[in-house]
Formats: sequence, structure tokens, C-alpha cells
Amino acid sequence: MIALALLLAVMQGREALGVYAGWGAFRDVAPARCFAIARPAEKYRQAQPFVSIATWPRSRVRDQLHIRLSRARAANARVTLSVGERRFELMAGDADAWAPDARTDAAIVAAMREGRSMSVESVAANGAPFADSYALKGAASAIDAAALGCSGR
Repeated sequence: MIALALLLAVMQGREALGVYAGWGAFRDVAPARCFAIARPAEKYRQAQPFVSIATWPRSRVRDQLHIRLSRARAANARVTLSVGERRFELMAGDADAWAPDARTDAAIVAAMREGRSMSVESVAANGAPFADSYALKGAASAIDAAALGCSGR
């Protein structure tokens, strides 16, 4: 599955920086950014959920979290990211979520480096609770590869 993702990424103008277990690292030229990305453990037929940690060198942003949820959330539903015993409340749109600030991004990435898995929980637009789970094996290496891929740019 990662091999297919790498092929598709290269065809879309992305440079593959490496694959680390279930995580990939990529570089885009325009706009200049590098990111580590993974899909949840559960397979989805229609949705394309993912979690990414990005570096945007021109904006001097590093380790920025972005999550595409597996389904649209209810309008007032909270989105919570759990890594081990740590819990983080995220900002959210209809089907996307992100950390409220750079300090929270850094805390999430630190927790990801130490954790084995993480989950993102919310309530779907139909009122049903849901959780997207991610394995963290390879995450630290992919995040480091993405950061190195944009260093000096």
C-alpha cells in the first residue's frame, strides 16, 4: 500500500523522502513543504483519512499537525487526540482537525515519538461516536526525514 502511495505521490510532483513502517515522508516544491503522513489502521472505502506532520520552511513552521477525519463531524462535536495517557483537544472543521497552537503541535509530536499508537475521537454528523486509530511505528523517523528534507530551504 505504501509503494502505491509513493508512486502516486511522485506522479503528482512530490518527491518521496522515505517510507518508515506505515509512515511516508515527502517533499513538495511549490509551495515548499515537507511532511510525514500515515493512514489509520482501519481501511475506509470512500473516505481518505490521514494524519500529517508538516514543515513549511518559508513560513518558519515546523511539526504542524493536520488530520483528515474518516467522516464529517457533528457541528459542535469536540475532536480529541489521544496518545498514550496524553489527551489533546483539537480545533476542527467539518472533516479536518489541527492543534490550536504551535506549543500544542510540539507536545503532540513529542507524545507521538514516545507512543505506540494514537486515536482521534469525535461524534459524526449522524450522532454516532467514532475513532480513527494510527500506529506510530515509523512516525518519528518519517517526521525527522520530512524535517531534514526541508532544512536549508
